[in-house]
Amino acid sequence: MTLDFSFLTWGLLSSYVLKGLIFSIQLTLVAMIGGIALGTVIALMRLSGKPWLAVPAAAYVNTLRSIPLVMVILWFFLLIPLVTGKPLGAEWSAVITFTVFEAAYYSEIMRAGIQSVPKGQVHAGYAVGMNYGQTMQLIVLPQAFRNMLPVLLTQTIILFQDTSLVYAIGAYDLLKGFEVAGKNFNRPVETYLVATLVYFAICFSLSMLVKKLQSRIQIIR
Repeated sequence: MTLDFSFLTWGLLSSYVLKGLIFSIQLTLVAMIGGIALGTVIALMRLSGKPWLAVPAAAYVNTLRSIPLVMVILWFFLLIPLVTGKPLGAEWSAVITFTVFEAAYYSEIMRAGIQSVPKGQVHAGYAVGMNYGQTMQLIVLPQAFRNMLPVLLTQTIILFQDTSLVYAIGAYDLLKGFEVAGKNFNRPVETYLVATLVYFAICFSLSMLVKKLQSRIQIIR
């Protein structure tokens, strides 16, 4: 079999692939923001020292981290319509699933970041009259975010790679765009090879940016 990439033109890429790339980026950004926000709440629950908060949060994290993402995607896509009585749609199912799933991973990153802040600073916050919420908001969380920013961004790169799993429910992501182009032009091997190169280029570039950011954070410290 001879590989032929002559059919790959900008017109083809803009017709089939660009739409999927935009959705993959949107899904990554929404899931990152929602996942970090929800993950931070879960991390605070686990560190609260109150069993009625810590136990459910730990169960949430341990359960989702023990299940393949593709299974969670299928659960939301198939089970939510049974509960609500109407289909949610592949795109919305993907957004909800990734936000909920990634929150379990972001929460562990944030928990490590919060624990990396010296306890003396927490006590200092209490000493000047701050309560738990104010101490976390004004003293601990800003430092935790800075300490964990490279790890958070690395997890986001993994999240971008995982968006390819939405093919299981028919969402039109970057990989789906290449797949459709390959079927229409009867060149699936070439399109999958190009898809691999595109994913590699995006993720490798982001990894280099994360390395530079990590170096700058270490200098600031």
